[in-house]
Amino acid sequence: MKNRAAATCHVMIDTPRLRLRCWREADRDAFAALNADPEVMADQGGPFGRAESDAKLDRYVAAFDLHGLGRWALEGRDGGFLGYAGIMPSRPDHPLGAHFEVGWRLVRDAWGRGYATEAARAALEDAFARAGLEEILAYTAPDNTKSQAVMARLGLTRDRSRDFAAGYDRVGAWQGLVWMAPRKKFCHTTPAP
Repeated sequence: MKNRAAATCHVMIDTPRLRLRCWREADRDAFAALNADPEVMADQGGPFGRAESDAKLDRYVAAFDLHGLGRWALEGRDGGFLGYAGIMPSRPDHPLGAHFEVGWRLVRDAWGRGYATEAARAALEDAFARAGLEEILAYTAPDNTKSQAVMARLGLTRDRSRDFAAGYDRVGAWQGLVWMAPRKKFCHTTPAP
């Protein structure tokens, strides 16, 4: 991660229990530990090594540089690292074409406390307000019932017409079930022209 991240990302979001903030160089070890946990990474084909984890963090920082939004570092009010949540642009070759997607990943100790829902809601509200997007997608595998429950608690709309299949290096063939977050549900302002 380059020091330019600090110069381009000045936004921070506080919720009643959480802080979504820009990434820092000091986050690399905690992020690598999150990505090295086999249970946390079960839906990603298993744990990431350090180089893969660092590359992923670099992509998150680059998203803020290019789009003004991305995955946020997520911490508790005590400053402890809890994972990440936020909005990312799709990869250029995504089966659904160009879009933005909300996602999250938390350390195991943070599971079952509603943090993913709280953080994702804050990230959605921020992205709609600042970036003027009309919709943001969310997707997960059919067996990831925990993420599906978060999507339901967020009030996202299930969009079966966009379900897709894709092949990924780490997980092989993968089916994505798609939900949609419309701007009008999360933002009550009109985007600037």
